[in-house]
Amino acid sequence: MQSEYIGVEIGGTKLQIVAGDGSGAIGQRWRFTVAAKEGGAGIRRQIETVLAKHLPALEGIKAIGTGFGGPVDWQSGKIACSHQIEGWSEFDIKTWLKKLTGLPVVIDNDANVASLGEALRGAGAGHNPVMYVTLGSGVGGGLVANGAIYHGAKPGEAEIGHVRLDRHGATVESRCSGWSVDAKIRAYIARHPESVLAKLAAGQTKGESRWLSPALAQGDEAAQTILNEVAEDLAFGLSHVTHLFHPEAIVLGGGLSLVGEPLRAAVAQSLPQFTMKAFAPGPVVRLASLGEDSVPVGALLLAAKRAAE
Repeated sequence: MQSEYIGVEIGGTKLQIVAGDGSGAIGQRWRFTVAAKEGGAGIRRQIETVLAKHLPALEGIKAIGTGFGGPVDWQSGKIACSHQIEGWSEFDIKTWLKKLTGLPVVIDNDANVASLGEALRGAGAGHNPVMYVTLGSGVGGGLVANGAIYHGAKPGEAEIGHVRLDRHGATVESRCSGWSVDAKIRAYIARHPESVLAKLAAGQTKGESRWLSPALAQGDEAAQTILNEVAEDLAFGLSHVTHLFHPEAIVLGGGLSLVGEPLRAAVAQSLPQFTMKAFAPGPVVRLASLGEDSVPVGALLLAAKRAAE
């Protein structure tokens, strides 16, 4: 395969650099764990080292696409900030990468870039529009319409995590993020120390949501109750997306989506009760299929679009 583009994923815990073609196919990959204590400067050194070593051997590279784990100004190429790694605020990564490589560069928020990957080459392929939701330490999202990321007026994006669920401040993120589900499980375990969930968690106080799937497999009623609550809250938030943008598909990604089919089915079952009957059957709900490749694949597609323009 002839690599034509470079894709970069800059996260709070990992850095991925890939070379691939305009279809999003990955030919080569360099993956690193991020050293948080070294800050943004440390990550930039890693990127510079990889590109200096490997880019000369990759003939015909046309552009670089980048997905950054935090808010960015996609037009100017400046990073607003990183909520996980210091040393990124106001950094002009677009200009930096262009000077480093001499190539056209495009950058966007990692959830937007992942949404492009899943919409065109993942679980949303064949549907339009596609709404992607990432359920991780926070809740993010991206909307892809007609093959392109939707960008609203600055600083607007498809911020599904901040959609309100009531008038008192509850949001999709406060109810459906990994940390909120962890908190639900901890509260339940405190009340029911002999439960299946309590035995599986075995005193852990972080990342308890990983035990939802095995608890569900054992028929644990508490796990099912927690899952139903999360799915209903998420479906309620997604009903607003459905009414406003009418996506043909909603794709669920991020760490919490690893609960798998029980989560997908529960969201799909809950969504119709919050949407107009005229919209039936509504969007299909699917689990993300690209795994950790969603951002790199999206970055390659973004780079190809930039080169074409």
